[in-house]
Amino acid sequence: MAITLSFLLIVVLLVVGVPFWVSLGLGTTIMLATTSVLPLTLIGEALFDGVDSFALIAIPLFILTGDVMVRSKLAYDLLTFAESTFGSLRSGFGTSTVMGCGLFACVSGSDAADAAAIGRITMARLQERGYPKAYACALVASGACTGILIPPSIAYIIIGLVLGISSSTLFQAAFIPGVLVLIAVIVTNVLINRVYRYESSVGKFNFMNWLSAMNKAKYALSIPFIILGGIYSGIFTPTESAAVAAAIAIIMGLVRGTLTLRQFPAMLGTSARVCGVILPIIAIALLFAQALTVMDVPQKFVAGVMDIATNPAQVILLMLVIFVIAGCVMETGPNIVVLGPLLLPLAEKIGMDPVHFCVMMVTTLGLGFITPPFGLNLFVMSSLTRTPVAAIAKHAFPFVIAMMIVSLIIAFFPQISLVTLSRP
Repeated sequence: MAITLSFLLIVVLLVVGVPFWVSLGLGTTIMLATTSVLPLTLIGEALFDGVDSFALIAIPLFILTGDVMVRSKLAYDLLTFAESTFGSLRSGFGTSTVMGCGLFACVSGSDAADAAAIGRITMARLQERGYPKAYACALVASGACTGILIPPSIAYIIIGLVLGISSSTLFQAAFIPGVLVLIAVIVTNVLINRVYRYESSVGKFNFMNWLSAMNKAKYALSIPFIILGGIYSGIFTPTESAAVAAAIAIIMGLVRGTLTLRQFPAMLGTSARVCGVILPIIAIALLFAQALTVMDVPQKFVAGVMDIATNPAQVILLMLVIFVIAGCVMETGPNIVVLGPLLLPLAEKIGMDPVHFCVMMVTTLGLGFITPPFGLNLFVMSSLTRTPVAAIAKHAFPFVIAMMIVSLIIAFFPQISLVTLSRP
Protein backbone atom coordinates (compact mmCIF):
# COMPACT_ATOMS: atom_id res chain seq x y z
CA MET A 1 0.00 0.00 0.00
CA ALA A 2 2.83 2.41 0.86
CA ILE A 3 4.49 1.77 -2.51
CA THR A 4 1.20 2.27 -4.38
CA LEU A 5 0.50 5.54 -2.58
CA SER A 6 4.03 6.76 -3.31
CA PHE A 7 3.59 6.02 -7.04
CA LEU A 8 0.21 7.78 -7.06
CA LEU A 9 1.74 10.83 -5.37
CA ILE A 10 4.50 10.98 -7.99
CA VAL A 11 1.94 10.78 -10.82
CA VAL A 12 -0.31 13.45 -9.27
CA LEU A 13 2.61 15.82 -8.75
CA LEU A 14 3.75 15.33 -12.36
CA VAL A 15 0.22 16.00 -13.65
CA VAL A 16 -0.02 19.32 -11.78
CA GLY A 17 3.34 20.40 -13.21
CA VAL A 18 5.81 19.73 -10.40
CA PRO A 19 9.35 19.06 -11.80
CA PHE A 20 10.15 15.38 -12.15
CA TRP A 21 13.06 15.32 -9.71
CA VAL A 22 10.94 17.02 -7.03
CA SER A 23 8.02 14.63 -7.61
CA LEU A 24 10.26 11.57 -7.51
CA GLY A 25 12.12 12.89 -4.47
CA LEU A 26 8.96 13.49 -2.43
CA GLY A 27 7.50 10.12 -3.43
CA THR A 28 10.73 8.31 -2.53
CA THR A 29 11.02 10.09 0.83
CA ILE A 30 7.44 9.20 1.77
CA MET A 31 7.97 5.60 0.67
CA LEU A 32 11.10 5.31 2.83
CA ALA A 33 9.40 6.98 5.79
CA THR A 34 6.36 4.70 5.70
CA THR A 35 8.15 1.42 5.00
CA SER A 36 11.38 1.91 7.00
CA VAL A 37 13.28 -0.23 4.47
CA LEU A 38 16.15 2.27 4.58
CA PRO A 39 16.92 4.87 7.26
CA LEU A 40 16.07 8.43 6.24
CA THR A 41 19.49 9.53 7.49
CA LEU A 42 21.02 7.84 4.43
CA ILE A 43 19.16 10.07 1.94
CA GLY A 44 21.74 12.85 1.89
CA GLU A 45 24.65 10.46 1.55
CA ALA A 46 22.89 8.45 -1.16
CA LEU A 47 22.12 11.56 -3.20
CA PHE A 48 25.74 12.69 -3.25
CA ASP A 49 27.02 9.17 -3.94
CA GLY A 50 24.61 8.96 -6.88
CA VAL A 51 26.24 11.84 -8.75
CA ASP A 52 29.79 11.11 -7.63
CA SER A 53 30.66 9.47 -10.93
CA PHE A 54 33.46 10.18 -13.37
CA ALA A 55 31.22 9.11 -16.27
CA LEU A 56 28.76 11.95 -15.62
CA ILE A 57 31.42 14.55 -16.42
CA ALA A 58 31.01 13.55 -20.07
CA ILE A 59 27.48 15.01 -20.22
CA PRO A 60 28.34 18.73 -19.91
CA LEU A 61 31.44 18.20 -22.05
CA PHE A 62 29.48 16.71 -24.96
CA ILE A 63 26.91 19.52 -24.68
CA LEU A 64 29.76 22.06 -24.67
CA THR A 65 31.37 20.44 -27.72
CA GLY A 66 28.09 20.61 -29.66
CA ASP A 67 27.60 24.26 -28.70
CA VAL A 68 31.14 25.11 -29.79
CA MET A 69 30.55 23.34 -33.12
CA VAL A 70 27.53 25.56 -33.80
CA ARG A 71 29.00 28.86 -32.61
CA SER A 72 32.30 28.30 -34.45
CA LYS A 73 30.44 27.37 -37.68
CA LEU A 74 32.04 23.92 -37.74
CA ALA A 75 28.54 22.40 -37.87
CA TYR A 76 27.96 24.28 -41.14
CA ASP A 77 31.00 22.55 -42.63
CA LEU A 78 29.55 19.15 -41.68
CA LEU A 79 26.33 19.92 -43.53
CA THR A 80 28.21 21.24 -46.58
CA PHE A 81 30.17 18.01 -46.75
CA ALA A 82 26.97 15.96 -46.45
CA GLU A 83 25.35 17.99 -49.25
CA SER A 84 28.35 17.57 -51.55
CA THR A 85 28.16 13.81 -50.96
CA PHE A 86 24.40 13.26 -51.37
CA GLY A 87 23.09 16.45 -52.96
CA SER A 88 23.25 15.11 -56.51
CA LEU A 89 20.74 12.39 -55.70
CA ARG A 90 16.97 12.75 -55.93
CA SER A 91 15.80 14.10 -52.56
CA GLY A 92 19.46 14.97 -52.12
CA PHE A 93 19.17 17.95 -49.81
CA GLY A 94 16.68 16.13 -47.59
CA THR A 95 19.12 13.23 -47.37
CA SER A 96 21.96 15.66 -46.68
CA THR A 97 19.94 17.24 -43.87
CA VAL A 98 19.37 13.89 -42.17
CA MET A 99 23.03 12.98 -42.62
CA GLY A 100 23.94 16.33 -41.09
CA CYS A 101 21.80 15.37 -38.09
CA GLY A 102 23.67 12.08 -37.84
CA LEU A 103 27.09 13.74 -38.03
CA PHE A 104 26.13 16.31 -35.41
CA ALA A 105 24.78 13.48 -33.23
CA CYS A 106 28.33 12.11 -33.15
CA VAL A 107 29.30 15.27 -31.30
CA SER A 108 26.42 16.58 -29.21
CA GLY A 109 24.76 13.47 -27.72
CA SER A 110 21.47 15.39 -27.46
CA ASP A 111 18.31 15.31 -29.59
CA ALA A 112 17.14 18.81 -28.77
CA ALA A 113 20.58 20.32 -29.48
CA ASP A 114 20.71 18.39 -32.77
CA ALA A 115 17.27 19.62 -33.86
CA ALA A 116 17.98 23.23 -32.92
CA ALA A 117 21.40 23.34 -34.59
CA ILE A 118 20.52 21.60 -37.87
CA GLY A 119 17.10 23.30 -37.99
CA ARG A 120 18.65 26.77 -37.91
CA ILE A 121 21.01 25.86 -40.74
CA THR A 122 18.65 23.97 -43.09
CA MET A 123 15.05 25.15 -42.69
CA ALA A 124 15.20 28.02 -45.19
CA ARG A 125 17.00 25.91 -47.78
CA LEU A 126 14.62 22.96 -47.35
CA GLN A 127 11.72 25.26 -48.16
CA GLU A 128 13.60 26.68 -51.14
CA ARG A 129 13.99 23.13 -52.47
CA GLY A 130 10.22 22.65 -52.36
CA TYR A 131 9.54 21.07 -48.96
CA PRO A 132 6.44 22.36 -47.14
CA LYS A 133 7.41 24.11 -43.92
CA ALA A 134 5.68 21.64 -41.59
CA TYR A 135 7.16 18.63 -43.40
CA ALA A 136 10.65 20.18 -43.32
CA CYS A 137 10.26 20.61 -39.56
CA ALA A 138 9.21 16.97 -39.22
CA LEU A 139 12.18 15.82 -41.30
CA VAL A 140 14.69 17.68 -39.12
CA ALA A 141 12.94 16.59 -35.91
CA SER A 142 13.04 12.95 -37.03
CA GLY A 143 16.66 13.07 -38.17
CA ALA A 144 17.61 14.67 -34.86
CA CYS A 145 16.27 11.62 -32.99
CA THR A 146 19.67 10.10 -33.74
CA GLY A 147 21.08 12.55 -31.16
CA ILE A 148 20.55 9.97 -28.40
CA LEU A 149 20.87 6.91 -30.65
CA ILE A 150 24.25 7.39 -32.33
CA PRO A 151 27.17 7.47 -29.87
CA PRO A 152 28.23 9.44 -27.98
CA SER A 153 24.85 9.72 -26.29
CA ILE A 154 23.78 11.24 -23.00
CA ALA A 155 21.02 8.61 -22.76
CA TYR A 156 23.54 5.75 -22.89
CA ILE A 157 25.70 7.42 -20.24
CA ILE A 158 22.66 7.67 -17.96
CA ILE A 159 21.41 4.12 -18.52
CA GLY A 160 24.93 2.76 -18.09
CA LEU A 161 25.27 4.53 -14.76
CA VAL A 162 21.81 3.48 -13.53
CA LEU A 163 22.18 -0.19 -14.53
CA GLY A 164 25.90 -0.54 -13.85
CA ILE A 165 27.01 -1.13 -17.46
CA SER A 166 30.07 0.45 -19.06
CA SER A 167 29.11 3.36 -21.30
CA SER A 168 31.99 2.41 -23.64
CA THR A 169 30.36 -1.00 -24.14
CA LEU A 170 26.99 0.62 -24.78
CA PHE A 171 28.53 3.03 -27.29
CA GLN A 172 29.97 0.07 -29.21
CA ALA A 173 26.62 -1.72 -29.23
CA ALA A 174 24.59 1.36 -30.18
CA PHE A 175 26.41 2.42 -33.34
CA ILE A 176 24.80 0.03 -35.86
CA PRO A 177 21.25 0.44 -34.42
CA GLY A 178 21.69 4.22 -34.51
CA VAL A 179 22.79 4.13 -38.14
CA LEU A 180 19.79 1.90 -38.97
CA VAL A 181 17.45 4.56 -37.59
CA LEU A 182 19.28 7.18 -39.66
CA ILE A 183 18.86 5.07 -42.81
CA ALA A 184 15.17 4.50 -42.00
CA VAL A 185 14.54 8.25 -41.84
CA ILE A 186 16.39 8.81 -45.12
CA VAL A 187 14.53 6.02 -46.94
CA THR A 188 11.18 7.27 -45.61
CA ASN A 189 11.92 10.77 -46.91
CA VAL A 190 12.93 9.40 -50.32
CA LEU A 191 9.70 7.37 -50.58
CA ILE A 192 7.55 10.34 -49.55
CA ASN A 193 9.32 12.45 -52.17
CA ARG A 194 8.52 9.82 -54.79
CA VAL A 195 4.84 10.36 -54.02
CA TYR A 196 4.65 14.12 -53.45
CA ARG A 197 7.72 15.26 -55.45
CA TYR A 198 8.75 17.90 -52.92
CA GLU A 199 12.34 17.83 -54.15
CA SER A 200 12.88 16.35 -57.60
CA SER A 201 16.03 18.04 -58.86
CA VAL A 202 18.79 15.60 -59.76
CA GLY A 203 22.29 16.90 -60.38
CA LYS A 204 25.60 15.35 -61.28
CA PHE A 205 28.09 14.34 -58.63
CA ASN A 206 31.14 16.62 -58.83
CA PHE A 207 34.22 14.91 -57.44
CA MET A 208 36.25 18.10 -57.26
CA ASN A 209 33.53 19.89 -55.31
CA TRP A 210 33.34 16.90 -52.99
CA LEU A 211 37.09 17.01 -52.35
CA SER A 212 36.87 20.76 -51.72
CA ALA A 213 33.99 20.29 -49.25
CA MET A 214 35.82 17.47 -47.48
CA ASN A 215 38.95 19.60 -47.19
CA LYS A 216 36.94 22.49 -45.75
CA ALA A 217 35.19 20.14 -43.32
CA LYS A 218 38.31 18.27 -42.24
CA TYR A 219 38.44 20.07 -38.91
CA ALA A 220 34.75 19.49 -38.22
CA LEU A 221 34.98 15.82 -39.28
CA SER A 222 37.95 15.29 -36.99
CA ILE A 223 35.79 15.91 -33.88
CA PRO A 224 33.47 12.85 -34.26
CA PHE A 225 36.51 10.85 -35.43
CA ILE A 226 38.35 11.74 -32.23
CA ILE A 227 35.34 10.93 -30.05
CA LEU A 228 34.32 7.63 -31.64
CA GLY A 229 37.82 6.54 -32.66
CA GLY A 230 39.17 7.20 -29.19
CA ILE A 231 36.35 5.30 -27.49
CA TYR A 232 36.23 2.31 -29.86
CA SER A 233 40.01 1.90 -29.90
CA GLY A 234 40.20 2.02 -26.12
CA ILE A 235 42.53 5.03 -26.08
CA PHE A 236 39.96 7.22 -24.30
CA THR A 237 37.09 6.64 -21.96
CA PRO A 238 33.89 8.46 -23.04
CA THR A 239 34.62 11.19 -20.50
CA GLU A 240 38.20 11.62 -21.67
CA SER A 241 37.14 11.69 -25.32
CA ALA A 242 34.53 14.35 -24.51
CA ALA A 243 37.18 16.49 -22.81
CA VAL A 244 39.64 16.12 -25.70
CA ALA A 245 36.93 16.86 -28.28
CA ALA A 246 35.74 19.97 -26.42
CA ALA A 247 39.31 21.27 -26.10
CA ILE A 248 40.11 20.67 -29.78
CA ALA A 249 36.82 22.22 -30.95
CA ILE A 250 37.49 25.33 -28.87
CA ILE A 251 41.05 25.62 -30.18
CA MET A 252 39.83 25.20 -33.79
CA GLY A 253 37.21 27.89 -33.30
CA LEU A 254 39.69 30.34 -31.77
CA VAL A 255 42.34 29.69 -34.45
CA ARG A 256 39.81 30.07 -37.26
CA GLY A 257 38.51 33.28 -35.71
CA THR A 258 34.91 32.00 -35.64
CA LEU A 259 34.85 31.74 -31.85
CA THR A 260 35.56 34.52 -29.35
CA LEU A 261 36.20 34.62 -25.63
CA ARG A 262 32.99 36.63 -25.17
CA GLN A 263 30.98 33.54 -26.17
CA PHE A 264 32.43 31.37 -23.39
CA PRO A 265 30.05 32.42 -20.57
CA ALA A 266 27.01 31.57 -22.72
CA MET A 267 28.47 28.21 -23.75
CA LEU A 268 29.37 27.25 -20.19
CA GLY A 269 25.94 28.40 -19.04
CA THR A 270 24.26 26.06 -21.54
CA SER A 271 26.24 23.06 -20.25
CA ALA A 272 25.51 24.02 -16.65
CA ARG A 273 21.76 24.24 -17.29
CA VAL A 274 21.71 20.77 -18.86
CA CYS A 275 23.55 19.32 -15.85
CA GLY A 276 21.19 21.17 -13.52
CA VAL A 277 18.30 19.27 -15.08
CA ILE A 278 19.91 15.83 -15.39
CA LEU A 279 21.97 15.36 -12.21
CA PRO A 280 19.17 15.77 -9.62
CA ILE A 281 17.07 13.24 -11.55
CA ILE A 282 19.90 10.69 -11.55
CA ALA A 283 20.72 11.21 -7.86
CA ILE A 284 17.13 10.72 -6.68
CA ALA A 285 16.36 7.94 -9.16
CA LEU A 286 19.27 5.83 -7.93
CA LEU A 287 17.93 6.11 -4.37
CA PHE A 288 14.44 5.27 -5.68
CA ALA A 289 15.78 2.20 -7.50
CA GLN A 290 17.69 1.10 -4.40
CA ALA A 291 14.54 1.29 -2.28
CA LEU A 292 12.53 -0.70 -4.82
CA THR A 293 15.23 -3.38 -4.93
CA VAL A 294 15.29 -3.72 -1.14
CA MET A 295 11.49 -4.19 -1.18
CA ASP A 296 11.73 -6.82 -3.98
CA VAL A 297 9.49 -4.76 -6.26
CA PRO A 298 11.36 -5.69 -9.50
CA GLN A 299 11.23 -9.37 -8.58
CA LYS A 300 7.51 -9.23 -7.85
CA PHE A 301 6.94 -7.32 -11.09
CA VAL A 302 8.84 -9.99 -13.04
CA ALA A 303 6.76 -12.75 -11.45
CA GLY A 304 3.52 -10.93 -12.27
CA VAL A 305 4.46 -10.37 -15.90
CA MET A 306 5.63 -13.95 -16.38
CA ASP A 307 2.23 -15.13 -15.18
CA ILE A 308 0.63 -13.15 -18.03
CA ALA A 309 3.17 -13.54 -20.83
CA THR A 310 3.88 -17.15 -21.77
CA ASN A 311 6.94 -16.72 -24.01
CA PRO A 312 9.87 -14.31 -24.54
CA ALA A 313 8.35 -12.76 -27.69
CA GLN A 314 5.29 -11.63 -25.74
CA VAL A 315 7.49 -10.17 -23.00
CA ILE A 316 9.56 -8.24 -25.55
CA LEU A 317 6.43 -6.86 -27.22
CA LEU A 318 5.07 -5.85 -23.81
CA MET A 319 8.29 -3.99 -22.99
CA LEU A 320 8.22 -2.24 -26.37
CA VAL A 321 4.65 -1.07 -25.74
CA ILE A 322 5.67 0.24 -22.32
CA PHE A 323 8.62 2.13 -23.83
CA VAL A 324 6.52 3.66 -26.62
CA ILE A 325 3.81 4.85 -24.22
CA ALA A 326 6.36 6.13 -21.70
CA GLY A 327 8.27 8.00 -24.42
CA CYS A 328 5.07 9.77 -25.46
CA VAL A 329 4.49 11.29 -22.03
CA MET A 330 7.93 11.76 -20.45
CA GLU A 331 11.52 12.61 -21.39
CA THR A 332 14.06 9.86 -21.98
CA GLY A 333 16.18 10.49 -18.88
CA PRO A 334 13.38 10.04 -16.33
CA ASN A 335 12.05 7.04 -18.25
CA ILE A 336 15.46 5.38 -18.11
CA VAL A 337 15.99 5.86 -14.38
CA VAL A 338 12.48 4.64 -13.51
CA LEU A 339 11.88 1.86 -16.03
CA GLY A 340 15.44 0.56 -16.41
CA PRO A 341 15.85 -1.01 -12.94
CA LEU A 342 12.27 -2.30 -13.09
CA LEU A 343 12.42 -4.00 -16.48
CA LEU A 344 16.05 -5.19 -16.66
CA PRO A 345 15.32 -8.16 -14.33
CA LEU A 346 12.41 -9.06 -16.60
CA ALA A 347 14.68 -8.93 -19.65
CA GLU A 348 17.29 -11.09 -17.95
CA LYS A 349 14.57 -13.55 -16.93
CA ILE A 350 13.85 -14.30 -20.60
CA GLY A 351 17.57 -14.55 -21.41
CA MET A 352 18.08 -11.07 -22.92
CA ASP A 353 21.58 -9.64 -22.77
CA PRO A 354 21.65 -6.47 -20.58
CA VAL A 355 23.45 -4.53 -23.32
CA HIS A 356 20.84 -5.58 -25.88
CA PHE A 357 18.11 -4.51 -23.45
CA CYS A 358 19.69 -1.06 -23.07
CA VAL A 359 19.95 -0.53 -26.83
CA MET A 360 16.36 -1.69 -27.37
CA MET A 361 15.12 0.58 -24.58
CA VAL A 362 16.92 3.75 -25.71
CA THR A 363 16.03 3.20 -29.37
CA THR A 364 12.33 2.74 -28.60
CA LEU A 365 12.21 5.64 -26.16
CA GLY A 366 13.70 7.76 -28.94
CA LEU A 367 10.30 7.62 -30.67
CA GLY A 368 9.01 9.89 -27.93
CA PHE A 369 10.93 12.85 -29.34
CA ILE A 370 8.55 13.04 -32.32
CA THR A 371 5.33 11.70 -30.77
CA PRO A 372 2.81 13.94 -28.95
CA PRO A 373 2.08 14.97 -26.31
CA PHE A 374 5.73 15.12 -25.19
CA GLY A 375 7.55 15.23 -28.54
CA LEU A 376 10.45 17.48 -27.49
CA ASN A 377 11.88 17.75 -31.01
CA LEU A 378 8.45 18.78 -32.31
CA PHE A 379 8.34 21.63 -29.81
CA VAL A 380 11.92 22.66 -30.62
CA MET A 381 11.11 22.93 -34.32
CA SER A 382 7.78 24.63 -33.59
CA SER A 383 9.53 27.25 -31.48
CA LEU A 384 12.23 27.69 -34.11
CA THR A 385 9.86 28.16 -37.06
CA ARG A 386 6.55 29.25 -35.44
CA THR A 387 4.83 26.22 -36.97
CA PRO A 388 1.97 24.50 -35.07
CA VAL A 389 3.10 21.36 -33.26
CA ALA A 390 0.08 19.42 -34.56
CA ALA A 391 1.04 20.14 -38.18
CA ILE A 392 4.61 18.94 -37.59
CA ALA A 393 3.40 15.83 -35.74
CA LYS A 394 1.13 14.93 -38.66
CA HIS A 395 4.04 14.93 -41.10
CA ALA A 396 6.25 13.08 -38.59
CA PHE A 397 3.92 10.07 -38.47
CA PRO A 398 5.62 8.14 -41.36
CA PHE A 399 8.97 8.59 -39.64
CA VAL A 400 7.50 7.25 -36.39
CA ILE A 401 6.38 4.11 -38.24
CA ALA A 402 9.83 3.69 -39.81
CA MET A 403 11.59 4.06 -36.46
CA MET A 404 9.13 1.64 -34.85
CA ILE A 405 10.01 -0.98 -37.47
CA VAL A 406 13.70 -0.52 -36.67
CA SER A 407 12.92 -0.91 -32.95
CA LEU A 408 11.17 -4.21 -33.65
CA ILE A 409 14.13 -5.44 -35.71
CA ILE A 410 16.58 -4.48 -32.96
CA ALA A 411 14.40 -6.12 -30.31
CA PHE A 412 14.13 -9.50 -32.05
CA PHE A 413 17.61 -9.63 -33.61
CA PRO A 414 20.09 -9.08 -30.76
CA GLN A 415 23.06 -9.72 -33.04
CA ILE A 416 22.58 -6.21 -34.48
CA SER A 417 23.45 -4.73 -31.09
CA LEU A 418 26.01 -7.28 -29.93
CA VAL A 419 28.05 -7.96 -33.07
CA THR A 420 30.37 -4.96 -32.55
CA LEU A 421 31.20 -5.77 -28.92
CA SER A 422 34.81 -6.67 -28.24
CA ARG A 423 33.97 -9.26 -25.63
CA PRO A 424 33.61 -13.08 -25.68
